[in-house]
Amino acid sequence: MSFWIKTNRFVKRIFPNYIWDIPNNENKVFLTFDDGPTPEITEWTLEQLKKYDAKATFFCIGNNIEKHSEIFQKLIQDNHAIGNHTINHLKGWETSTDEYVKNTRKCSLIIEKQEARSKKQEKGKALFRPPYGKIKPSQSRVLRKLGYKIIMWDVLSYDFDQTITPEKCLENVLKNVESGSIIVFHDSLKAEQNLRYVLPKTLAFLKEKGFVCEKID
Repeated sequence: MSFWIKTNRFVKRIFPNYIWDIPNNENKVFLTFDDGPTPEITEWTLEQLKKYDAKATFFCIGNNIEKHSEIFQKLIQDNHAIGNHTINHLKGWETSTDEYVKNTRKCSLIIEKQEARSKKQEKGKALFRPPYGKIKPSQSRVLRKLGYKIIMWDVLSYDFDQTITPEKCLENVLKNVESGSIIVFHDSLKAEQNLRYVLPKTLAFLKEKGFVCEKID
């Protein structure tokens, strides 16, 4: 098994327009969750975060927001940050730039509608994570020009990989996290088994080591 858990400095240097980590002197780390909202899993995730007074950033799929709007409202009510993950988990490398941008903006409209419903809109912030981490330079240029911050990651848990054990998934995180790390989890059915094992232990570890879990803004 060979995969890329920790994003190396060379990649960060050659793609400087993407946010890979958020260096700071306050021991802050940034938990992120992709692909939700998902019934039961997202709600359970919120419960775990609340136990440790942790904030996070949820990169949501537009179709899931529409199907599970009440769960999405809980993300807003608990004061977590919301990011755009396209309408239907679109793979940038296989999509025209025009279609990709339209898809992303459509997802943003869904998010804005829900934020208006909650009366907790956060104007001027547009966080975007490309599904699979795959985005063409042309797509990136247009989205950044429109004001989106493209959020990648420093540590990939691989919770979505059903061929690895929960123990290995936990190791992926604990051995690589450092101040400023952006860590990727998934509140999805595919990741559920690993996430339910890893997230409580990660939160306990971070608290014990003096890390503070913040949302991205």
